[in-house]
Amino acid sequence: MKAVLALAIIYVGTFFLVIQGVSQNPVQAAPQGAAAAQENATPAQTNSSIDPAKAADIHSLMELVGARDLVQDGENTAIEQSREKLLATVPNNDKGQAFVNSFAASYQKKFDVDQVTDQLVGIYDKHFTEDEIKGLLQFYGSPLGQKVAAEMPKIGRETQAAVRASSAKAAKEALAEMKQQNPEIGQSARLGNGQSQNRWQQRRGLQRGQGQQSQQ
Repeated sequence: MKAVLALAIIYVGTFFLVIQGVSQNPVQAAPQGAAAAQENATPAQTNSSIDPAKAADIHSLMELVGARDLVQDGENTAIEQSREKLLATVPNNDKGQAFVNSFAASYQKKFDVDQVTDQLVGIYDKHFTEDEIKGLLQFYGSPLGQKVAAEMPKIGRETQAAVRASSAKAAKEALAEMKQQNPEIGQSARLGNGQSQNRWQQRRGLQRGQGQQSQQ
């Protein structure tokens, strides 16, 4: 049971790292420049320097755990987060919406899912021995392992939603407490633009409706 829990933690942790790494790039990390990103990054071992037999096992493991789908989920989540941030800053009209849509389309074209998935081979090689990779292959090749691989992306998304909801609640309560303690300073304090958030949700719902109509 402990081994299964450890694998689950690794899987969910990978999901969060993918989402966090991708979502920070378009809006927040870009001003730091490529040089700063390279200084802070820890380079993974290149695939060419990995033992071929071990690399083949890691590739098989990536297929079993659905690593490519995991990266794709991270990209999709990052795009939605970026859309939300941009919608709060562009004009509330058709031109503003077109700008955000064009950004999302360009983002999707520039993000190479296969390249990121290939980088995971070097990351797994750095953190797991060849025997451990074989052990993971054996687990994920079992019925329970296949269920873990199928359910963990869903659990990761639900966990992220739960964390965000709890964080928003805690932030709201903390701000209310600070306003009571410091009414003069906290009178104009705001955590975010609720109208922008509602506007984004309404547009997202409208886009979904239009997409369903186009499919019919």
